[in-house]
Amino acid sequence: MAETAKPLLDKLGVKPGAKVAVVGLADPSFMKLLRERTSDIASGKPRAPCDIVFMGADNARDLERLKQLKTWIEPNGAIWVVRLKGGRGTLRDTDLIDAGLKAGLVDNKIASFSDTHGAMRFVFRLRDRPQ
Repeated sequence: MAETAKPLLDKLGVKPGAKVAVVGLADPSFMKLLRERTSDIASGKPRAPCDIVFMGADNARDLERLKQLKTWIEPNGAIWVVRLKGGRGTLRDTDLIDAGLKAGLVDNKIASFSDTHGAMRFVFRLRDRPQ
């Protein structure tokens, strides 16, 4: 028996009713999936800290937003940076990892977002989590 692929939102850790913010990511099919899982979705800065931020990134300048976006998440929340896969875009894994460290975050998971895009998750280090 072939193993069925895990649904995208499960891979990305989006639980039913999760508080989510989306910034710089124009993907109608992803937004439709999100709306089927939760109604608490902010386009841009959320009113209150959220569980997950999805951020689209095309270049190094986009990654500078990580420092600001980390103020949007709960202490145990995450930021997923979505970017072109492989050699299609200008960003390499090391660019994302370096930007995360500079913002005070660490990467702890990579997922395939779509046929063309990959995603890397950033979180607070345990010792750095706000109380």
